[in-house]
Amino acid sequence: MLPEPCSIPFFLRDLVREHGDRPCISLGDRCLTYREIETASRSWAKGLLARGVGKGTRVGLLMPNGPDWVTAWLAVTRIGALLVPLNTFYQARELGWVLRHADVDTLLCVERFLSHDYLERLQTFAPELDVCDGPPLRIPTLPFLRSVRVQGGAGRRWTTPLETLAADGEGISDALLAAVEQEVTPADPLIVIYSSGSTADPKGALHTHGSILRHAHRLNQFRDLRGDDRIYSPMPFFWVGGFVFTLVSALHLGAFVITEEVFEPGATLALIERERATVVAGWPHYSKAMAEHPSFPERDLSSVRTGNLYDLLPEEERPRDLELRSNSLGMTETAGPHSIDRMDRELPEKLRGAFGRSVPGLEHKIVDPETGGTLGPDAFGEICVRGPSLMQGLVKREREEVFDRDGFYHTGDGGSLSAEGYLFFKSRLGDLIKTAGANVTPREVEVVLQALPEVREAHVVGVSHPDRGENVAAAVVLREGATLGASALRAALRSELSAYKLPRHLWFVRSVPMTDSGKPDKKRLRADLEARIAAGDLGEGESA
Repeated sequence: MLPEPCSIPFFLRDLVREHGDRPCISLGDRCLTYREIETASRSWAKGLLARGVGKGTRVGLLMPNGPDWVTAWLAVTRIGALLVPLNTFYQARELGWVLRHADVDTLLCVERFLSHDYLERLQTFAPELDVCDGPPLRIPTLPFLRSVRVQGGAGRRWTTPLETLAADGEGISDALLAAVEQEVTPADPLIVIYSSGSTADPKGALHTHGSILRHAHRLNQFRDLRGDDRIYSPMPFFWVGGFVFTLVSALHLGAFVITEEVFEPGATLALIERERATVVAGWPHYSKAMAEHPSFPERDLSSVRTGNLYDLLPEEERPRDLELRSNSLGMTETAGPHSIDRMDRELPEKLRGAFGRSVPGLEHKIVDPETGGTLGPDAFGEICVRGPSLMQGLVKREREEVFDRDGFYHTGDGGSLSAEGYLFFKSRLGDLIKTAGANVTPREVEVVLQALPEVREAHVVGVSHPDRGENVAAAVVLREGATLGASALRAALRSELSAYKLPRHLWFVRSVPMTDSGKPDKKRLRADLEARIAAGDLGEGESA
């Protein structure tokens, strides 16, 4: 269903009317219905209004998947504030950089998640927090940050309990909240989703209420999803795949989303079995990890009927040849897939390797990467896209920097478009690494490596992997006479970078191949490293 107007307040109203008493989302033993989610988000929304949050206020959200993430998202956006979901893997530098770049005013977070202590990381990035006494915060390191609300922990002197939001909002009437919601329109910004860019810094893609809700609805037309489905996916909501392709898509149908704190093959299999999941979705390496777990043959997965974790599907639903099962191509900038086809059907041989056709409303062109000229059918070039699910822009970038004169976004992906409109993706034109669904900028890893006093040069590339797409690989040249072990190097990286950015292959080398102009030849380096891997040399301290 699509609400009119197409905005979160009206979307939420329709969800309660159509699906109020159906289960919406669970985490462990906790499960909330659609009505309970609306009630909880209403309470938090009033509390945010009472504390000065309103249309356009940028609110950071640092939580794992689950009912509280969904409650916070709806509370923030139903009053017109702009959500900035934060990666739960972020280390201190990464977390602080995004908070500052996004001009976050209010941060809603948990104190800890797994081994991550977020308050410690915040204070590491902004030491002056230690002398602050609660809101309003005013510190030069994070000049727009005014409040940090922490859930489920003692917090620090500069934090406020998230649980007090309900009490804060007791003076806000239903009439005032309704009046605020009435002014939230499809054109209003809904969310800024950060992903790695082509430089060392992430980039934030800005999407509106209308674009997100309509795009998820369009994608559902190509998927075998039903209102009575119980959907399991480990994809985090702070990335576009988990947010649009799992969460928002499920809500459109009134389906039930099953979440967990962390993916662990054995425990996840038990969860899918216990919750009688009907749809399983995620990146291919999740499927392989579960299929290889010792308990897999004993699990009753008879409830599973569809999804793209193919090893978990009924035998008759598994593709005979993955190249003859349509894929989709997507990115944060297009709110997920911009090309798609039915993924539960076999393709004819002539469409082997196809990535579907343009999502309705979107259009593609292929251009020559050098001249920018539009190319004809089947010619290889850069894939460009425009249309209603394309982001409004990148945070702190002028529109003219982001889109060409015709409104197309140049994706940096290389491929071709057939005369029948089928898209074929071949490779990244640049050096962005896509590993298990996450984007990694080589330069970001190189900067951290090159900051080590023992390192003279560091070069990072993606190397092919059958399940993860690519793995991060590094070739490191040490300074003359310097010694540095792989374990010490990895320890230094872990303190600065999220786990998915760490090199899974690492070699200490004397030199790397160079171009005629004296620059590192990363194409040859990648080929050399892949040849090493093929020969059985996985690198120093490899952690596959």
